[in-house]
Amino acid sequence: MAGTEISAITTKLLEAKKAKGITFADLEQLLGRDEVWIAAVIYRQASASVDEAEKLLHCLGLSDDLVPELTAPSVKGLGPVVPTDPLIYRFYEIMQVYGMPMKEVIHEKFGDGIMSAIDFTLDIEKEADPKGDRVKVTMNGKFLPYKKW
Repeated sequence: MAGTEISAITTKLLEAKKAKGITFADLEQLLGRDEVWIAAVIYRQASASVDEAEKLLHCLGLSDDLVPELTAPSVKGLGPVVPTDPLIYRFYEIMQVYGMPMKEVIHEKFGDGIMSAIDFTLDIEKEADPKGDRVKVTMNGKFLPYKKW
C-alpha cells in the first residue's frame, strides 16, 4: 500500500496466504473468527491468542516461531499521515465529510459519549446491484457515555 509501512511479518503472512490460494473468508471458516478480525491480526492491528496464532500459522503453512509476534499487543493505526491508498483514503474522506454529522446524530440519540472500538465488530458485505456491486460496511460498537465526576 502506498504511503503505509507494511511490516515484515505482515508481508510474510500475506505471501503465504497468496501462495496457498486462501481467502480471508476461507480463514474465517477455518479459524472461527471474522475475516476482518483475521485481516487485522495479519496487519498487526489486533492480537491473537496463542491458539489462534498457531491455527493461523498452520493454515498458512508457517512455523510457530511467529506466535510471539502475533500474540503481542499491537500498535494500532496508520500513523499521522493522510492515507494515500485510494480505498483507505475513501474511508478517511468519509470521516472528513460525515464525521461531525455522525457525531451529532450519535449524541442526539445516545447522549454525550463515544462508540467503542474495543467492544466492536466490523462486517463487510458485497451487495449485488444492477448499477454495479456495492460495498456494505457495518460498524457495531458499544456506546460509552462520558463519566461525570
